[in-house]
Amino acid sequence: MEIERWERMEEISDAEKKVIQETWSRVYANCEDVGVSILIRFFVNFPSAKQYFSQFKHMEDPLEMERSLQLRKHARRVMGAINTVVENINDAEKVASVLALVGKAHALKHKVEPIYFKKLTGVMLEVIAEAYANDFTPEAQGAWTKMRTLIYTHVMAAYKEVGWAQ
Repeated sequence: MEIERWERMEEISDAEKKVIQETWSRVYANCEDVGVSILIRFFVNFPSAKQYFSQFKHMEDPLEMERSLQLRKHARRVMGAINTVVENINDAEKVASVLALVGKAHALKHKVEPIYFKKLTGVMLEVIAEAYANDFTPEAQGAWTKMRTLIYTHVMAAYKEVGWAQ
């Protein structure tokens, strides 16, 4: 089976790491609002993902989702995890450790299908590209595509490590 191009882990250069950190610093300044926007678009585009969230799985209206304290709390957690990865992008062991914890929790405790990480990171890039169009140059987009792959690869490794059966 051929692996999709973006799923192949490509080394993130020092210049790309700098671009990721610079663009993220602007995004993270509005972490809750951006995180909420990402989750709302994710749930609107992939409503089946809501099945894993008892607190807001029956919400259909994006405005209702936006007002949900539980959704806002989860958005902060998602953005916080990404922030930890970005802050530690030069420490491969720390990045692997953080994403392993995320992957294992979602595999074992929450029983989330791993495909949702691919979908969520795609939505994340869409929202950031739209909200920060001036910062999201082709160079930044390329760097963030590698970051998306890094996140998904590490999360999938955690799923495999715990014996996730699809």
